[in-house]
Amino acid sequence: MSKLLDPKVLIAIKDLSLAARTTIDGFMEGINKSKLKGQGIEFSQYRSYQPGDDLRSLDWKMFARSDRYYIRESEIETNISVRFLVDASNSMNHEDGGFTKIEYAKYLAASLAYLSSLQGDAVGLYVMQKCDVFSLASKRDKQHLARFFYHLEKIKPAGIFTDPVYYKNLFAGTQKKELLIFITDFYEEDNEILKMLYSLTSLKHEIIVFHLLGRNELELDFAGYSTLEDLETGKIISIEQVPAQKNYRHQLQERLSQLRARLLNKHIFHRLLSMDEPLDKALRDFLNQRNNLRG
Repeated sequence: MSKLLDPKVLIAIKDLSLAARTTIDGFMEGINKSKLKGQGIEFSQYRSYQPGDDLRSLDWKMFARSDRYYIRESEIETNISVRFLVDASNSMNHEDGGFTKIEYAKYLAASLAYLSSLQGDAVGLYVMQKCDVFSLASKRDKQHLARFFYHLEKIKPAGIFTDPVYYKNLFAGTQKKELLIFITDFYEEDNEILKMLYSLTSLKHEIIVFHLLGRNELELDFAGYSTLEDLETGKIISIEQVPAQKNYRHQLQERLSQLRARLLNKHIFHRLLSMDEPLDKALRDFLNQRNNLRG
């Protein structure tokens, strides 16, 4: 399955909808589909009748075929709203393995949105950069999914992370619990991203953070370079690569452990993704968190 989900191959497909469809088709071949629920998954639309269920929800055609009583689950029971928050600050232009973080982020968001659509969910898009939050409210139809892909493709990272004064649209969802998926490299100077996530917990939604890092960032592997440039501040940092690697990796692991603990304390799920990794873990994480909303 991993070959079908190889980001280096699939990010090369410039049509996001095609890359997403190819990814999800490959993913669906490799999992137990009976665990999935939703409008587009035939075998999961029904459950056995339980005493107290509304008899109007009985599916008589299923009874005629199986001589057993089944309830056809309604959209209210099976469908949710999934909102994608994409960090489009300048640090997302970081490149590793021939593509950038934002390209990986687009590919990840497109694949998850396509899977959400198969489940019958509404999807929305919120792009965070400079002094603004672009918002595309959640809807559930094919035309809207096409708009989602269109706006996702147009993202061009620039500037620093969005100022809190522009967060208003992030709080404009429905009253029902939703799934918020935040895709970011978690580059921050004063805990601004962490503070935003803390504020979103007031909505009582399920939140997943997909934390993107290049393999060269994880290992401080910048062969041939003696200096690095901070993409958001423009600062130049000198590095002595071999002596610095051990200390760097130790500090990075400490930072990631602390971040994970702080998010977990707020019931926010954190998944670190290296840009050379396929999407199967991320897709499974999504399905697990989605099911939590219905549990």
